[in-house]
Amino acid sequence: MTPEPVGAPRRVALLVNPTAGGRRGADVASRAARHLLAAGVEVDVVAGRDLREAREKARACVRAGADVLAVAGGDGMVHLALQEVAGTDTALAVLPTGTGNDFARVLGIPGKDPQAAADVVLRGTRRALDLGRSTSLGDGGRTHWFGTVLTSGFDSLVTDRTNRLAWPRGRLRYNLAILMELGLLRPLPFTVETDGGTREEFEAVLVAVGNTTTYGGGMRICPHAEPDDGRLSVTVVGPAGRGQLVRAFPRIYRGTHVTHPLVRTFHARSLTLHTPDMRAYADGEPLGLLPVRAEVVPDAVRVLVPAVPVRGGG
Repeated sequence: MTPEPVGAPRRVALLVNPTAGGRRGADVASRAARHLLAAGVEVDVVAGRDLREAREKARACVRAGADVLAVAGGDGMVHLALQEVAGTDTALAVLPTGTGNDFARVLGIPGKDPQAAADVVLRGTRRALDLGRSTSLGDGGRTHWFGTVLTSGFDSLVTDRTNRLAWPRGRLRYNLAILMELGLLRPLPFTVETDGGTREEFEAVLVAVGNTTTYGGGMRICPHAEPDDGRLSVTVVGPAGRGQLVRAFPRIYRGTHVTHPLVRTFHARSLTLHTPDMRAYADGEPLGLLPVRAEVVPDAVRVLVPAVPVRGGG
């Protein structure tokens, strides 16, 4: 990531998800807006009645020439914002208020210090990052940008289950979904075709494709990923049993699971991934049915980060 000298932004569009972290999203956005206005920055607060309206308003702000689109929310709202800022001159800033905040972790944004996060919007360094771009071949060819990790297999099933649970809230709901899906665990037949057409068929529990290292609130599923090296990092977990997964689960937070005999990793600039009757997710958001093609797009987005350089996605 090469830093770009930049002064304080002239105009910031502040995208708000009031439900992120309870009311914390709205509170953080309000404090950030006051901080920016006091510094002489023009602030447009963007909030919709639903995600579709929020995205439409964010798109209008980007097209109107906003210097920065600042997101007060979690990875889901970041994912929404990426669809609008990718390939534009508008920089993305994150005020983390969600459960996982994995993209904010990549940028080195303080998750528990709203004032420090707002200072990054005002005084941060602008850097270029790669993004992943997915095309859902099994769902009408829809495309999405993603910043963190694209998942399939066990991860997708867990996310499906998490979205169906009304209780508990936050990370506990995700952990409960993991326990519930472990009871139904089975290896899946995957087909992967990489870069120049190399095709491979195998059984696996999950395949994760990372532009950055973490998902699920800090799980280092793709510890070798770098968001500025022009490559995607792929982690394959072979046909493990329940006991093996349970024992290996704590190692995912440290990234040491990749030394397990059933785990292998590799890099690719693009790949096509398929297993029957499975939905792909990225940044925790649904992409569509597999097969899905994922490719890296170098320098696809400008982001605001603290002045100290941050590497990797830890």
